[in-house]
Amino acid sequence: MRLPPPPRHDLPSDVADLVDLATPPGGKPPPTVSVLAHQPALLAPFLAWAAALALRGVLPRRDHEILALRTARLLGSTFEWDEHVRFALDAGLTDDEIEHIKAGASEHHWTAHEGDLLRAADELLTDHNISDDAWVSLAEHYAPAALIEIPYVVGQYAMLSLVANVIGA
Repeated sequence: MRLPPPPRHDLPSDVADLVDLATPPGGKPPPTVSVLAHQPALLAPFLAWAAALALRGVLPRRDHEILALRTARLLGSTFEWDEHVRFALDAGLTDDEIEHIKAGASEHHWTAHEGDLLRAADELLTDHNISDDAWVSLAEHYAPAALIEIPYVVGQYAMLSLVANVIGA
């Protein structure tokens, strides 16, 4: 890795405790999070934001994971892709659906709103916006809270994908 996380024994105890919060039981902390221990002032706010988006967001988990996977795919992040395949399976996506996320909205018989989510991720990452047509279509299925969450989810996983790519995760 270009920039590995700092060794746990070199961290102040409060920073090490925060890294532990992001560590799955019996596993290693995600490198995209643990590298923030190099800049501890960002670690706690990031973890609070990530937890709020993942645990208190209004989008169904399945929809959240469709956006996360499409974003990881478009930004070429193997780490984020692999990380979210597990979450996507837990959220009810099938192996076949996960594979079809790689190709986008036109390569599978997605529900209308799932195809809209894939198109929204594509548009956000290429045009840095969601087109009026896509927005109207999304608004037919989602309440305002979910509509605004869509670009935040894509933005979150774009950021994490970029970090993973830069550090060589």
